[in-house]
Amino acid sequence: MGYRVAVVGATGNVGREMLAILEDVNFPVDEIYAVASRNSIGVEVNYADKRIYCQAIDDFDFSKVDVVLMSVSGAFSKEWSPKIGKQGPIVIDNSSAWRMDPDVPLIVPEVNPDDASLARRKNIIANPNCSTAQLVVALKPLHDAAKIKRVVVSTYQSVSGAGKAGVDELWDQTKAVFTLGPTEPKKFPKQIAFNVIPFIGSFNDDGYTDEEAKMWNETHKMIDPAIKLTVTCVRVPVFVGHSESVNIEFETPLDEDEAREILRDAPGVLVVDKRDDKGYITPKEAQGEFAVYVSRIRNDHSAPNCLNMWVVSDNLRKGAALNAVQIAQLLHERGMLERAHA
Repeated sequence: MGYRVAVVGATGNVGREMLAILEDVNFPVDEIYAVASRNSIGVEVNYADKRIYCQAIDDFDFSKVDVVLMSVSGAFSKEWSPKIGKQGPIVIDNSSAWRMDPDVPLIVPEVNPDDASLARRKNIIANPNCSTAQLVVALKPLHDAAKIKRVVVSTYQSVSGAGKAGVDELWDQTKAVFTLGPTEPKKFPKQIAFNVIPFIGSFNDDGYTDEEAKMWNETHKMIDPAIKLTVTCVRVPVFVGHSESVNIEFETPLDEDEAREILRDAPGVLVVDKRDDKGYITPKEAQGEFAVYVSRIRNDHSAPNCLNMWVVSDNLRKGAALNAVQIAQLLHERGMLERAHA
C-alpha cells in the first residue's frame, strides 16, 4: 500500500526533479498531487506515465496526504509549512527557512538518519543547502574514522542553483557573446557567461555571504559543531552540478589510501580517482546521477594530518530533490509515515 504525496512548487526545476525521482526510486505512491501558487493552476507536469495538473495551495486539503515535498522560497515555506504540518503530513522542505530551527531536524540520510526521530516535533524536516549536502556525505565517513579538526572549502556552483532564471541567463548571455549582443546581468550581479562570480547570496557583516554561512552552520548541526570550517562560494558558468575543492585537517593521521578505501565503502559516495588526465569526475558527468563523486584524493604536503579532495554532485538531485525523496524513503523504512484517513 502506497502513500499520498503532494509536491509543492511542482512547476520549478527542483519540483519537477522530485516528481521524476519519486518514479526513479519506486517510492510507494498511491496518489500524487502537484501543488503551487494560483499563478500555476492547471499547469501540466509529468509523473510516471501520466500528466497531472497543478492545484492552488490555498484550496488544497493537506489532511488527505501523508507526506509533502516542498520546493518553494523560504518566506513561502515559513508561512505554509507549519499550516501543512498541523494538518498531519510530514513536510520535507527544501528551502532555508527551517534548517537551523532547533525543533526541526536537518537531514542527509547517509549522514544523520537517526535525527528523523525528531520529525514529529513540528512535522517538518529540513533539506540542507545543495552545496552542504554533497560536502557532508563526503566528510562524515572520514570524520568517523579520524576526527576532523578543520575544513577549507571553495565551491564551484552551477547556475541551476539559482533556479530557472539562472539557467536562462547563462544560456542567453552565452548566445549574446557570440552574436555581439547585450549581456547585461539580471539574475546575477555580474555577467556569468565566460566568467566566475565569487559571491552567492548576500553579504553578512563579517564579509562572508549567507551561502557560505549556511555551509558551516549546517555542517555543524549535522556532523559536529567542533569542526572548524571556512568557505568561499563561487558561481561558475556550468548549467548543472556543483563542485568543491576540499582541504581537511584531522586530529589523527589519515593518509590518502586509507581515505580512498573509507570513501569507497561509504553510502552515497562513488570514488573516481585515477592518476591520469581523465581519472576524475566533472559536473558534466555527474549531471543526472544520484551519487556524490569524490576525486583527486591526495595528501597535503604543506601540513600534517591533512588531505585534499574534489567533490562533485548534481545539485538538483543530491543537493535538493533526491535528498528530499531519500528522506521520505527513510521515514517509510522506519515506519514514521502515518497514512491519512480516506
